Amino acid sequence: MSIKLFGHKECHKTQLYRSHLEKRGAQFVFLDVHEDEVAANELRSLYTTGKLNFPTILIGTKKLRNPKLEDLDKWLESLVK
Repeated sequence: MSIKLFGHKECHKTQLYRSHLEKRGAQFVFLDVHEDEVAANELRSLYTTGKLNFPTILIGTKKLRNPKLEDLDKWLESLVK
């Protein structure tokens, strides 16, 4: 199952999630929506408003917008089960 982190490299919350995923040893792809138009369009397609709502974490088909770290951990743990 794939994990994608949509955000911006200078966003504090994006950095928090990126660091947390790395510490957990999660294999993920970071997509900077300010530098990659394809990533920006993919993120826009996840929301009916078409806005760049970041940070957003996509685990498989589950979309998490600004999750608490505890909630993120629950979803990450469900991957290994």
